[in-house]
Amino acid sequence: MAMEIGQKVKICRLRDRLSGQMVEQIKKNPVGTIAEYKMTDGSGVGVIVKFDSGLATWFFEDEIEVVN
Repeated sequence: MAMEIGQKVKICRLRDRLSGQMVEQIKKNPVGTIAEYKMTDGSGVGVIVKFDSGLATWFFEDEIEVVN
């Protein structure tokens, strides 16, 4: 997947690391904008996604899909 800062993405999978409150906010509006890259586990790269609500958190590549 080619991910670029500023690109709109939809969250298609949520992992257990998020709080219940964050999950509910994301489910209401799962589309956000890639704000920056994040090293995840020393070998992987994730992205920090910022939502219109002001919430921002990071995701692995397999948790997001590009919105056209």
